Amino acid sequence: MSGTNREKIKPGLQVQIVLKKDQRTEKLTKGVVKDILTKSPTHPHGIKVRLESGEVGRVKEIL
Repeated sequence: MSGTNREKIKPGLQVQIVLKKDQRTEKLTKGVVKDILTKSPTHPHGIKVRLESGEVGRVKEIL
């Protein structure tokens, strides 16, 4: 499932994100959502979240 809709993303969900440093390679990082950082209901590149590990990136896939 795509990560462009804010309403589908909740704290505790396992997701795959692209970190800022990995945007060129599209390397995915798996983790559990801690905070949702994007305020708008949708974002074309994915909703920005903070994982429980502290990493910040845009959601590409909801697992």
